[in-house]
Amino acid sequence: MKTFSANKKDVVKKWVLIDAADQPLGRVASKVAAIVRGKTKPIFTPHVDTGDNVIIVNAAQVKLTGQKWVKKVYHHHTGYIGHLRTASAKQIMEKNPRELLQKAINGMLPKTRLGRTLRSNYRIYLSEEHPHKGQKPETVTL
Repeated sequence: MKTFSANKKDVVKKWVLIDAADQPLGRVASKVAAIVRGKTKPIFTPHVDTGDNVIIVNAAQVKLTGQKWVKKVYHHHTGYIGHLRTASAKQIMEKNPRELLQKAINGMLPKTRLGRTLRSNYRIYLSEEHPHKGQKPETVTL
């Protein structure tokens, strides 16, 4: 039985554009995490960055279903005793819409050195405009 293991030099990265307008948050995040990780490619290797670079536009128009805007709560501990900070999805969206999508994607990536490098392989923009037109990204529909 012959197995395949990709090297860094074997990987050809391309640019992908995803429009998050009127799409559910989890659906966008899971698709982006799979593309960034490289799971959509046949040369996927768990310990190598085989994924593509992803551009996410219209992040401010992402949707949550049901009552998740109010009931979905994010926790952050400052490190001091009793300093657990909580915020609903609506509060995070009003303060920084980019952070809501970023938290969802980072939660689906590995919590290792590889995961920390994968975090730099996606970019989130609140509107349709982005500075990566020179990379000629191909559009992916969800």
